[in-house]
Amino acid sequence: MTALGLMLTTAACGSDSAPEAGQEAAPIKRAPTIENEFTPVELETTIDDLVAEINKGPIERMQMSMLLKTLEGFFAPIAMGANRAMGELGVTGIVVGSAGPTNDQAAKLEYQNGQIEQAVMEGAEAIGISPFGDGNTAAVDEAIAKGAFVVTLDGDLELSKRSLYVGTINKPAGETAAKTLLKMLPPAPGTVVIHGNTDPSWVDGLQRTEGAQRALEAAGYKTVVRSVTWSLEGEAADVEAMKAELETADPPAVGLLGLHDVAYWCSLAAEAAGRQDLPIVAFDFNPKTVDHMRQGRIKATHVQRQYYEGYLVPYILYGIKSIGLEATKAILAPQMIGDDRVNLGLDVVPGEKVDEYIEFLDSIGAAQ
Repeated sequence: MTALGLMLTTAACGSDSAPEAGQEAAPIKRAPTIENEFTPVELETTIDDLVAEINKGPIERMQMSMLLKTLEGFFAPIAMGANRAMGELGVTGIVVGSAGPTNDQAAKLEYQNGQIEQAVMEGAEAIGISPFGDGNTAAVDEAIAKGAFVVTLDGDLELSKRSLYVGTINKPAGETAAKTLLKMLPPAPGTVVIHGNTDPSWVDGLQRTEGAQRALEAAGYKTVVRSVTWSLEGEAADVEAMKAELETADPPAVGLLGLHDVAYWCSLAAEAAGRQDLPIVAFDFNPKTVDHMRQGRIKATHVQRQYYEGYLVPYILYGIKSIGLEATKAILAPQMIGDDRVNLGLDVVPGEKVDEYIEFLDSIGAAQ
């Protein structure tokens, strides 16, 4: 716990200028957003509607914590968005990554459970968390039992008592990526090699893969999945395995679909198999994926809206306290799937629009 305390004091911080008790606070005012072709207009409108409803009542003091897996890489735009939102809200809070052992996921999970406990001990009324897995459920439920409310992001804890999940909904995300690729394929039959996930213990990856398979197979194509290998040896192993699938596919391979941050491995596999003619569609905005897009080898990618993930969660947490959960959900309805999941959607980025998309990310301070 001492180590946790040291880590928390060096975390990225939201505003420390919350109003004193009895002091009248100014209405919440968002920083203006520069609109361009990638601006999620409907999502921006929903956030504006939430702010307008909150501003009808008194602006209250609040303390919250945002617990992310890390503050780097994929999570850097999430941290940026969360810090900006907390500053606009004038809340007291922190945005923090897990400082647990580098490659031990079980240890990271337990470390994050300690972060949840400490956040409540230090007075957090609300917690946004990107959980490591179902092992966080008990700690989340204990925090809720002590009076905090919790929203998950990036990954969900469906069996917990969390109020909402905010992020990518993976089955429709997989379907969207598959439909992008379908526009580039020759008529069926043919085989599509998918760099996805078949491990049921990683639910998000499995659901994204199943969504892609369903869309491709409904269109008459055969799918072959290489489950992503998350290790130092992963690139070589997965590239070799996908190369073999391309060379032996029956019916012949007609395209590749990468569903994770390392989707550029599909391009390496196509090159190794001498099949640079195959259309490749990717996921996320890894710099190496961008390089392959600039070279014309990856035709499009699908980017999760990490910045908006981080930005929206503090507003939701504040909304739950200010106007209540049901009123907050009613405003979020245009983005809701079911009763407890907020779908942020995806940015579909064609290869020829890479520079325009980078300009968009720069405009919101979310360069990746």
